[in-house]
Amino acid sequence: MNQPAETDAQQRDSLPADLDPTALAGPYIFPDNNRRRIPGIIYLVLAAITVGGVLLADGSPLVNNGLLLGSAALALVGLYHLQGAWTLKVDDADALVAANRAVGFPVGHASAQMAWRGLRSRPTWRILLYSNESPPEKRGLVFIDGVDGEIVAQYVEENPEEWANES
Repeated sequence: MNQPAETDAQQRDSLPADLDPTALAGPYIFPDNNRRRIPGIIYLVLAAITVGGVLLADGSPLVNNGLLLGSAALALVGLYHLQGAWTLKVDDADALVAANRAVGFPVGHASAQMAWRGLRSRPTWRILLYSNESPPEKRGLVFIDGVDGEIVAQYVEENPEEWANES
C-alpha cells in the first residue's frame, strides 16, 4: 500500500486550461467601459419597480418609506454607472503610438495600463516608456485620455535606475 514518492521528473506544475496563454487565438481586446451601462440600466429598472410597488401597495404593513429611500439610492447608483460608461475610442496600440510621439526619444520597451481619473471615471491610458539604448538612458510616463486621445500629462527624465552590466 505504500506508494513510491514522485521524482522531480514526475512532479510538474502546470497552468489550468483557462489561464494558458498559448491557447489564445488572436490579439487581446481590452474591454470597453461602456459595459457599465448594463448594470446602470438594471439599477434604474429596479428603482422604478420598487417605486411602483410602493405606490401599488400603499397602506400595506409590508411597505414603508425605507423602500423609497432604497429606490432613490439605487437610482443614484444607476445614474452614476451611466455617466461613467465612457466609450473607449483609443486602444492600447493607439495610446502607445501617441506616447511615442510625445516623449521625443526613440522608444524601446513600453507598457500600457488602463486607469480611471476623476469622479466621472474617465478612462486614461498610463504608458511607461524606456529609450531604446541598452541599458535605457531615458524613461517617460505619459497619460493619454482613452476617449479623445488627448495627452493629459507627460513626464520624461534620465533613467535613475542602476543597471548591472552582465558579462
